[in-house]
Amino acid sequence: MATPALKLQTRTKLETGLFQSPEKRRIVLALLLGLLTLAIYNPIAQNGFVSFDDPGYVTGNRHIQAGLSWQTLRWAMGSEQQANWHPLTWVSHALDYQLFHLKPAGHHYISLLLHAVTAILLFLFLESATGMAFRSATVAALFAVHPMNVESVAWVSERKNVLCMLFFVLGMWAYRWYVQHPSVKRYSLVGLMLLLALLSKPMAITFPFVLLLLDYWPLQRMRLGNPKICGSEEKLHGLGRLVLEKVPLLILSAGSAVITVIAQKGGGALRTEYAFPARLANAIVSYARYVGKAVWPAHLAVLYPFPQKGLPAWEVAASAVLIIAISAGIIALERRRYLAFGWFWFLGTLVPMIGLVQVGEQAMADRYAYLPFVGLFIAVVWGLSDWFGAKPNGGLYLGATALAAVIGFSAVTRQQTAYWQNSIVLWSHTLAVTHDNFVAEDSLGAELIKFGRLQEARGHFQAAIAINPNDPFSQLDIGVCDKKLGNTQAAIEHYQSALRLASDPTLRATAFSNLGALYRMSGDYASAEQEYASSLAIQPENALGLYGMGFVAQKAGHLDRAIEFYAHAVRTEPSDVGYILLAQALEKDHREQEAQAAMEKAKKLSPDIQSAQQAVDRLLSE
Repeated sequence: MATPALKLQTRTKLETGLFQSPEKRRIVLALLLGLLTLAIYNPIAQNGFVSFDDPGYVTGNRHIQAGLSWQTLRWAMGSEQQANWHPLTWVSHALDYQLFHLKPAGHHYISLLLHAVTAILLFLFLESATGMAFRSATVAALFAVHPMNVESVAWVSERKNVLCMLFFVLGMWAYRWYVQHPSVKRYSLVGLMLLLALLSKPMAITFPFVLLLLDYWPLQRMRLGNPKICGSEEKLHGLGRLVLEKVPLLILSAGSAVITVIAQKGGGALRTEYAFPARLANAIVSYARYVGKAVWPAHLAVLYPFPQKGLPAWEVAASAVLIIAISAGIIALERRRYLAFGWFWFLGTLVPMIGLVQVGEQAMADRYAYLPFVGLFIAVVWGLSDWFGAKPNGGLYLGATALAAVIGFSAVTRQQTAYWQNSIVLWSHTLAVTHDNFVAEDSLGAELIKFGRLQEARGHFQAAIAINPNDPFSQLDIGVCDKKLGNTQAAIEHYQSALRLASDPTLRATAFSNLGALYRMSGDYASAEQEYASSLAIQPENALGLYGMGFVAQKAGHLDRAIEFYAHAVRTEPSDVGYILLAQALEKDHREQEAQAAMEKAKKLSPDIQSAQQAVDRLLSE
């Protein structure tokens, strides 16, 4: 049995080697942080893709499925698909497809690894900038396991979020390096990191603002307030000079903002139906709700619907009072600079996503908190550390509080990842925790159609239309449902309603193609050709329109035109069904060698060539 003296000697050696050596402590905490992140999120490897944006980003994107090539890179640099310009994100998805094809586990794990690396880098940055290892590790752990961040990590389409955040944190590292010994080379590295972040997602436009906050604390370069608490006088600069220093970075951010607005407007993502007072009220309430979900992350959903009927005046007023009161209290605590740093990081980095310029149907979104919550975590952790530090046994209570928070958030995060296993689970959960959510109703209905649950799906579409009669997607989807149920006239009426309501070019092109299919099935080939032509006038590479024109031409005996349309369609959207259609048309035109080549491509693409052939037979018999 070891003597008390030996026990004391052993413990002293451990403490000296592990906790008093900054380098070893840093390595151990970084490894623990990485292991914690990987362990909590490991179940996402069992999740699949979901119907929400994943088809546009990966599963239905032919450019991404071409893998990494110069052609893909050229497309990525010019693409405004998904109403965004983020070429580096596209390259990341293309690389994933090159490695994993459509096996979702690989795509999920890359996002998880990026999140884990970012958490480690965030810890290392804060520790190096402040000298506070355990506070920095706690902030990074909260970032790693907070349930609000599940959406960014578990959703393949949000690769842009985790990728952007990685370069954002690397940019802060580069800025600290520049501050130590300013030079053009070091400043250029800061600019490069910002550029890479912006090429991943435009949320990084607030980066220059964050650098100003870093000048205030912890780098303490800003001459503001009491000089005795600012740092050494020779390192202090006025606000004007520090802003001027950021001008090249501000230019990059401004350019990204302009490109983003153009892309979102062109993609139909900018919402104009909500008046500015409604957007302002929603923004104020959303700030308060984000604070609430940071503390108590319950009822998390992939989409929180914008309040169609407005918000109660008392809720807007109460939220405004809360935000103003917190801001005023923090400003009054001048000596505790970390409070102002963290709070205004939260407020400032949320500005582009808070909804003053409304993009999409959401009132707020979990993914928008990915960057801003870091500021809240810093303010809370540093604030509680100082508060507990002034009390007897404060360190023990602080450690217990931090551990309880990490364990509690980890448990909720583990549960939250399960909701992303597939689209039906995801949208069913969203409907369970939100109200009047027409997007969730419509999305769940569209997913149920795939499994033949048509009556159940139609009920969700009807609920969506009851909530928002002006939503064109619900009209389009209930038309699809009615077509499958044999309600042809009802389907036509819903497609026509979708066309009256829609401004999105893809949706309009799809509605015209669907109308064409209905007229073709009823034998009205003239009307069908007119609808297909309208579809192609909007989107010349709309695959549904191209196949439809091919059907009409083939029915009329114009094989050469049918072949031309089918060939264009498979170039646009390669599929086993498309290549079989092309092969059969080529064979009828006595072009056996070309027909055989097309059929070989169909077999190569198809997981079940017999099912694909049956689908073609059904299409041609309609």
